Amino acid sequence: MSFFKKIFSSEKKETLDKGLEKSKTSFFSKLNKAVAGKSKVDDDVLDNLEEILVSSDVGVNTTLKVIERIEERVAKDKYLGTSELNKILREEIAGLLSETNSGEETDYVIPELPKQDNGTKTPYVLMVVGVNGVGKTTTIGKLAYQFKKKGLKVVLGAADTFRAAAIDQLQVWADRVDVPMIRQEMGSDPASVAFDALQSGVNQDADVIIIDTAGRLHNKVNLMNELTKVKRVMQKVVGDAPHDVLLVLDGSTGQNAFEQAKQFTAATEVTSLAVTKLDGTAKGGVVIGISDQFKIPVKYIGVGEGIEDLQVFNKYEFVDSFFK
Repeated sequence: MSFFKKIFSSEKKETLDKGLEKSKTSFFSKLNKAVAGKSKVDDDVLDNLEEILVSSDVGVNTTLKVIERIEERVAKDKYLGTSELNKILREEIAGLLSETNSGEETDYVIPELPKQDNGTKTPYVLMVVGVNGVGKTTTIGKLAYQFKKKGLKVVLGAADTFRAAAIDQLQVWADRVDVPMIRQEMGSDPASVAFDALQSGVNQDADVIIIDTAGRLHNKVNLMNELTKVKRVMQKVVGDAPHDVLLVLDGSTGQNAFEQAKQFTAATEVTSLAVTKLDGTAKGGVVIGISDQFKIPVKYIGVGEGIEDLQVFNKYEFVDSFFK
């Protein structure tokens, strides 16, 4: 199938393969049990497959779509062998994901923005949201590193002012990547920090400004109000900021990540997703479900602790790795 004809850097592919190892091992040990002693794909095999996909955190709705697609193939070819099941799964899931417009990129890119009214460059403003503990700060640090590596000038804004640890943690990353960070005292107004960060970024002729925000409980209405205020204040400096609202989800929490995505997308406008911590879990299937269910592109996946182990999500590469 033409889905898999793209060429990816072998180093990146190796990291992805390694990062998905636990998910693959768990998935295929279940799949092998399901088809043991069976030579063709019948109702029993499909029932078992449905159970495996759901227990691999692909999600019920996405699983039903995959099963339906495989049933159509079985109906066409009555003697479909279980030995071909892996290949069919890979093709049908890639086919399903290709119906969404996310996961096409193979590298870190930011769009070129029109200049501001006064003729100065418009920095790309990325606002990062997500509950505490999902890997938000680490994702920001790794993104800053990737953008800087591409020759872009990056400024960070520590607008998660409710925890001193959040500000300090971000400072550690700013120092490590060697990019400027705008901060205030703990308890300061987050919108004020965001305003300062954008002003400083514009003055420094920055290409990218990444704003960290508070990771308190996602179902609180005050968080929604606060994010709205942060956006409004940022727009006083850069008219159409933020250009991207990135929601960070912890892939190792499986269905809980789905729940957080639901809550956050209801509370604020989220334009892209990052799914982290996939290397430490057997729940990698959650990326397939999230990519299919939310009409929001998965942009990045975390497949290891190294600074290079945040990857641009490419659905063909991911499915190829998962079902290899």
